[in-house]
Amino acid sequence: MHEKIEESWREKLSTEFEKEYFKILTKFVKEEYSKELCFPPIEEVFSAFTQTPFSKVKVVIIGQDPYHDLGQANGLCFSVHKGIAKPPSLQNIFLEIKKDLQIEIPPSGNLEHWAKQGVLLLNATLTVRAHQAASHQNKGWEVFTDTIIKTISEQKKGVVFLLWGGYAKKKITLIDQTKHLVLNWFGNKHFSKTNNYLKEKGEEKINW
Repeated sequence: MHEKIEESWREKLSTEFEKEYFKILTKFVKEEYSKELCFPPIEEVFSAFTQTPFSKVKVVIIGQDPYHDLGQANGLCFSVHKGIAKPPSLQNIFLEIKKDLQIEIPPSGNLEHWAKQGVLLLNATLTVRAHQAASHQNKGWEVFTDTIIKTISEQKKGVVFLLWGGYAKKKITLIDQTKHLVLNWFGNKHFSKTNNYLKEKGEEKINW
């Protein structure tokens, strides 16, 4: 399964793939996809990494689970395929952007354009069974994605971590706040704060 992960991430995470939990996780995911309808499509499970290689990560947004209804999940947290109605969580994000930056809500909820600018859209659990929220939790994904957060924290500087909601806020213990900016209260101009921080660090701002 890990062969599908983008090359720079595969290099950073190489030791994880040999661990017993990841082997068990791989077996579980393969069995689930062979027997059940699962999301996102198998070729999009690692889309967050394909769209945002390690060297390009400037912002990390952490979600919990992929969307579990037909046609929604595309491997990027909070994002949906073009033409799919925006779920409430995504609507709320766009409303916050509108209030913060006076940007009109776009017709599409596909966030690939964020990912390509360096926003890692990371769900803690990367797969889910159709119409069964949290069905793939506690199978090993969280160990894997916690390692990703720790790796970014340890090996990069000046990354913005957006921790929205109670679940995401628990990840704060994985992040070195002396090196990175953590924003964990939704509704507090996170998008302009992120861009101001990036500008101070000499980085390109995100076109939200």
